Formats: sequence, structure tokens, C-alpha cells
Amino acid sequence: MCGIAGIYQYDGQVSLERLRTATQRLTHRGPEDEGFWTDGPLGLGHTRLRIIDLEGGHQPLVTDDGALVLVANGEIYNHVELRAALEARGHRFATRSDCEVLLHAYREHGDDFLSEVCGMFAFALWDGRRRRLLLARDRLGIKPLFLRRLRNGLAFASELKALRPLGGRPEVDPTALVNYLAHQFCGGRRTLWADTERLLPGELVSIERGRVTQRRRYWDARHIETQETDFDTAAAEFDTLFDCVLRQHLRADVPIGLFLSGGVDSGVLAARLRPLHDEPLEGYSVGFGGAGFRDELPHAEATADRLGIPLHRVRPHAEELLRALPRSIWAADELMRDYANPPTLLLAQASAGRHKVVFSGEGGDEVFAGYRRFTPNPLERTLQWLLTPSNGGHRTSQAVARAQRRKLYADALLAAAPTAGAMFREAWQATPAAWSELQRRQYVELTTALPDNLLVKVDRMLMQHGVEGRVPFLDHRVVEFGLSLPDRLKVRDGHGKWFLKQWAARFLDRDALFAPKRGFHVPLRQGFGDSALQRLAGVLPSHPGIRAWFRPRGVRARLETDSRAGELSRIGFALLEFALWHQLFIDGDGGAPPAGVDAVALLEQA
Repeated sequence: MCGIAGIYQYDGQVSLERLRTATQRLTHRGPEDEGFWTDGPLGLGHTRLRIIDLEGGHQPLVTDDGALVLVANGEIYNHVELRAALEARGHRFATRSDCEVLLHAYREHGDDFLSEVCGMFAFALWDGRRRRLLLARDRLGIKPLFLRRLRNGLAFASELKALRPLGGRPEVDPTALVNYLAHQFCGGRRTLWADTERLLPGELVSIERGRVTQRRRYWDARHIETQETDFDTAAAEFDTLFDCVLRQHLRADVPIGLFLSGGVDSGVLAARLRPLHDEPLEGYSVGFGGAGFRDELPHAEATADRLGIPLHRVRPHAEELLRALPRSIWAADELMRDYANPPTLLLAQASAGRHKVVFSGEGGDEVFAGYRRFTPNPLERTLQWLLTPSNGGHRTSQAVARAQRRKLYADALLAAAPTAGAMFREAWQATPAAWSELQRRQYVELTTALPDNLLVKVDRMLMQHGVEGRVPFLDHRVVEFGLSLPDRLKVRDGHGKWFLKQWAARFLDRDALFAPKRGFHVPLRQGFGDSALQRLAGVLPSHPGIRAWFRPRGVRARLETDSRAGELSRIGFALLEFALWHQLFIDGDGGAPPAGVDAVALLEQA
């Protein structure tokens, strides 16, 4: 697991100093090694977290003739099988690195080289003979990659903060901002920086002479067709598939741990990994005892006890979460109103000293239809369809009501407000006509909230502490299996994720599997006491980022209402996050916030 960065100019000689400055912003992703490579207008940088081939996997990787150069972030899970096939065709490898197979697969298969690659990755591959740079992300968008336009070319990096020193002060994109405010995150190609884009999941981009010349999606879930089957047949197929996937995901030359929530997905991972793993499997769980919220820790403890897994417990207090908030915003790069970011950051910190690789259960709900929003009741579904037929009534609600927008949003945001939710509408309308409503809802989640919210949390919070997160439910082979199941095996008798629960009932407690779904509740907004709320009301309306995009009077009124209620509202929290983010990434140079400073105190320093 690593960080990558690069500069590709129209002409001239790339500055190694500028490249180093960008790459060193990623040392948390790869604190154990760094490497650089330049060739005229192109420069590639890499920071390394050693997971496979600890001594020999230094990057950039270069073929023996010097024609191909690679910097990569992620893991190629089937590298053993790919290496054997390529060696049989005469290829000779210089390292045991899993990423080296990308170079040889490209040489063997050309632009179709990713069709047989299984993994999570983002990489840059330079073809010196064709003077062409290829950038790519894995199929589900587990690993990030950003592309920023410069005055004299392009720059790319695993995180936005690495791109901040390479260009001027970025402009905020109002369309991305209204989507964050309305829907918790901004998705698709657009980012909060107007001059910077994300590569899409499953996308391969060609760049020549510092300009994008071609974009191609080498994988898209829309090709998946429903396979008529029964439970027993599907279960036997999944036995073989999931066993293969887990064995490949266990490949590492360092110890492996597990984030255990007590839910279905992490419980399934715990039960299936334990007999496959040569070393004892250890778990990490977070809880909020005494905070007045449902504590998920007892459920994780019950699963760990049942399976004989040692469990490391993290119990942050509200004050710890508030102190972790600025760091989590800096770590994420992108605004996402996910209250689980600070505790996930603390969980990664706890695991970093013992395990550089941890498994996590993200993706199970999207792939096997576990969310309630997949199965609204008939009346709710009809009303949603009537109100928003353009996206089938899916993902229709917004966090900021129209009346609130008029009070809070400055003119530029009000003008952009109608664009909120376009990412959901576009995803819905892109689905095949033959798909069921349930499949379409799954596709919307897989292509919006999953890569641009949930997986941002998994990648950035863990990599902030040099921990690699592996998510087997998002191996594309598992995704293709789950989406191809007929609807009657996904949802039955009022239970979402029916197939996975029924399949897992052989080795986990059935009552626990089929219990009502429990959300992960974090007492973050409730952690703002009277003093913090009053301080926030005093500083936030006059903050430069807030004054640029919002109406200070409306912000002040919102915070006064929150103060009377005794907790920060969702809108108040979104405004707080934006102000912190603006301070770090727009007014600031993208550098890390001071350690241990709580969110309000950092704003007071602006």
C-alpha cells in the first residue's frame, strides 16, 4: 500500500524538487520508502508501505529495457496466478512485488491488460516508446486517484493534499459543494476543487504531451445479468468463490488483523478468515459506552468470543472525537459528513502498531442488498416514484430544505442548488432497461455513495496511520456474483441481504444474523457542550470560508437554534466541516492541522 504522485508537462524538464514536495505529502500512506523517476517533462513519485516483497519491491518499477515504468498503490490479489501465466510466456520478473505483474501484463496484452487483474489499485504506467502515460483505478474505486490541471500540463496524486503545492490557490466548485451539503458527499468526476477531477472507478486514462487523449471504462457493473438459480446451487458456488477470494486477499508478508463491528459482514469475514489464516486472527472494535447511544461493542465481543478471536477495544470519549475531527477532515481530503470518520481514524491508530493490514466488511450491504432503502414499502415506493421519477425515487431526500437554503446559501450556492442529486439521477438512468428496480438501486449505491463516501473513509482514515484496509466483499468477482442473484434471493420475508445471512447461518448465530439492522451511531454532534456551541456561534459566521459561500446571519441563527437544542445539527456540523476544510485546503497550503487541537479551537486560530 502506497502513495503515488506525478507531473506531466507539455514540454520542458520536470522539476524534481516540485515532485518531491508533492510526493512527501503522502508519507503517511507509505512511511517506509520513497522513490522518484524523471524523463524530460514527466516525473513519477512513490511512497511505500511494505506489504509484499518487503526488501525487493521498491518503486518506481522499471522493465529491464527501461521502456516501461510504474508507480502503483494497492494490491494485485491474483499476482501469483498472473505471474505464473506470464512466466510461461517468457516474461522474467525482477522482484516478488505483486505490482510488477502490471508491467508484464501490459507488455503482453496492451490496453486490455487489466481484464484478468483482480485487486484494489491506482497506478501510473509510462510507456516510453509511445510517450504515453496511463492512469487507472480499480473497478470499484477502492483506491483513489486525482488529476489536476496545471498551467503547463497535468499533475496526479493519491490525495488532494499532494496536489495543493503544485498549483495556485484552488477555487471551490459550487456544484460539488451543494452536493456535499445536500447528500453528505460530492461524487463522480467532480471534486470540490474546480480544476481537479477524480478518475472514475474502472477507468483507464491515456495522457500524451501533458493532455488527456482518451478515457475508457474497462469495467462497469452494467454488464452483469441476472442468473436464475436456487439457494443451494448459489450457496455452493459462493463457497468456492469466497474461499478463493479470501485466500488471495490473505497474501501478505506482514501480520493481518480485522475490524470487527458485530454486524453481519465483519462477522462473516471473521468466521471465514480464521480457519484460512495461518496466524491467530486479532480483531479491533470501537464503542461509545456511557454516551447515551446504542453501543455496538457488545455485539462485536459476542462474535469474537464465539469464534475465539482476541479483541482490542477502543472507547473514545466525546472530547477525543472532537480533537480527532480536524485530523480526520485533513486525512479525508474531500468533504464527507460521516460521523464515523474520527472513530475510524482512532481505530486505525490503535491497530497500526500491531497490524499493517486489516480486513473490513464494507460492500456487503451494496452487493447483497442489505440497506432498507433498497426495499421501501409499497406506499413509500409509489410516493418516491411520483415525486422523482428521474431516479426511481431513490436517494431523493436532501439534508438542507429549500427554506433553509434561502437563509443559508449565498447567491452562488443558490444558483447551483438545482444540481444537487444529479449523480444519483445519472447513475439510475444509466442502468439497463432489463434490470429490476432492486438492481438499479444497488447500482446507484455502488457507483456513488460507495466509492465517494464509504471507501474514502476506509482508505484515508486507515492510510493516515499507514494501515492498509482490505475489503473482500468488493472484489469484483464477489460483486458480479451478488448482483447476478435473482431478487428473491436478495430480499425475502422482510430481510435484506437474505442470501448472505442464510449462507452464513451455518457458522454464525442465526438469531443475530436475522436481527434488525443496526446502524453505527457516533456521539459526535452530541459531544458539543454549551461552551463549545457558544464558541462556535461566535467564530463560525465570520470565518472566511463561511463568508465566501454562506449568509453569516443565517449561519448565526442556525447555531443559536442548535445551542438552545443542546447539540449541533446536521447542517451546523456540515458548516463546521466546510470551514475547517476551507481553512486547511483553500486558505491553507494543505498541510496537516496541529495535533490535539479541537475543531472549534482550530477555527479560532484562523
